[in-house]
Amino acid sequence: MNARAFDLTQLRTFIAIHDAGSISAAAEQIYLSQSTVSEQLKKLEERAGQPLLVRSRKGMRPTPAGTRLVGYARQIAALSEAAFEDLQGVLLDGELRIAITDYYRPHDVGRVLKRFTNLYPRLRLHVSAMQSSQIERTALTGEHFDVGLALRLLNEDVSQGDDVTGDAATSATLVRRERLVWAMSSTLAQPVDAPLPLVTLPRPCALQTLVVNVLERHKVAYRVSHSAAGVAGMQLALGAGLGISCLNESALTPDLIVCPPSLGLPPLPRAEFHLLPGRADETDLIRHARNALLRLFA
Repeated sequence: MNARAFDLTQLRTFIAIHDAGSISAAAEQIYLSQSTVSEQLKKLEERAGQPLLVRSRKGMRPTPAGTRLVGYARQIAALSEAAFEDLQGVLLDGELRIAITDYYRPHDVGRVLKRFTNLYPRLRLHVSAMQSSQIERTALTGEHFDVGLALRLLNEDVSQGDDVTGDAATSATLVRRERLVWAMSSTLAQPVDAPLPLVTLPRPCALQTLVVNVLERHKVAYRVSHSAAGVAGMQLALGAGLGISCLNESALTPDLIVCPPSLGLPPLPRAEFHLLPGRADETDLIRHARNALLRLFA
């Protein structure tokens, strides 16, 4: 092996452990023994010259080096699979409409889609930012898009009764899970005075509907201090110190911080991003494109 190269199998195993959160869970997903998975991770870390994953109470978590490497690993694995598909005659040539919730990795979703177009330069993309409720509602009609990525909310860690977007019984594929946090400007004085200034999005945004429901259930007085048109507008309003709101972790900007516990804000559920299932009549182009996007979205 080239001394300055990584082994593709080891990189794929590393991705599996990173995403699954444990060696045992990864072993089940990639159909290898736990000892084999552990050995491949050990060899990869020896090649990298530093630890990539460490054990914590919540499972395996990446080191700073591991966080950097997993991005490269995904690109390498995706490029390898794209090359194989090309040689097998699976060419993505045509037009593809993608609908994505604007909560999904707003800082780097553009780079993800850029990598996708670099892998499949003959594919012409039409990307729309849509509310998850609309993506879920029209997923099977093909009215607005061919491939949809929507946000769903879990009702764990909160009182029963929180709104949950989507039906858990569907065959949508989980691609990412994140914490929801209360966010505020890093320069904003703690908004201790009631009512709480709330930056929000108009209904039917499920996440913002949940925020209002959680505050009312916990009897937290609030006032809508600003109504934004989208997640980007909410980020700007929060950064300007117009109030506080709820965001998923990947939507936090450098000028935003997680609200301190001293504010006594109620707990929030987790968020999941799901790639919605294909329609029964979809073309091979859309099916192959969905599989390729799944590798990059994770």
